[in-house]
Amino acid sequence: MRDFVERHADARTQVESWEAEMEGAQWATPHDLKARYPKASIIKGQNAIFDICRNKYRLWVKVNYKNQTILIKKIGTHKEYEKWEII
Repeated sequence: MRDFVERHADARTQVESWEAEMEGAQWATPHDLKARYPKASIIKGQNAIFDICRNKYRLWVKVNYKNQTILIKKIGTHKEYEKWEII
């Protein structure tokens, strides 16, 4: 994520805010995540896509609801996102 915000300075504030909020996030289900982030896309249960900078960038994470962990899979431009194979 650090490399990304160095290359895309306009995303720094939103990425840092997202990271700070994730520190205390607790979701038991994808529905809980969606209730907090209505614009997030839930794909195949554990994958979530967040819009960064009004959809200019996309952040893909895998959420383990049982263990309360978030794995950052990818962050990139919307064009790059279109090529991701989310499994």
